[in-house]
Amino acid sequence: MGGHQPTIPVADTDLGGLLADLINGSNIHPGIRLLTVAIRLIGDDITLTPEETQLLLAQLAGSPDGDDVIGAIGSLIERLTSPDTNPCLRGLPEEEAKQITHQGWLASYALRDPDLRTPAATANALIDTTTA
Repeated sequence: MGGHQPTIPVADTDLGGLLADLINGSNIHPGIRLLTVAIRLIGDDITLTPEETQLLLAQLAGSPDGDDVIGAIGSLIERLTSPDTNPCLRGLPEEEAKQITHQGWLASYALRDPDLRTPAATANALIDTTTA
């Protein structure tokens, strides 16, 4: 297989740029800052084993029933767009609130689509933990 190439830090990749863009500016929610730290921590972990990598792939976007990080983000979007769970939306006109809620449901539904998980699940299955 040859020698290993040096690992490129997340900060020097497109992912690093995306994470920087997410927290560049004012009024960034602390939860978004934590998410970027967590993503960078995972991305820069050079000690991952094949088994840990498989678990991370499943936890991020490889669960066939949507019980993964992508599914959680979809559920969070649905929560944020519902007046029942986000009181700041309760004062909106009823039709506007319904449209917002519907868009949140559509986002959540799209992020729970099993087809969205196929690439991560396939990559997970291709990692041969018996020889790695």
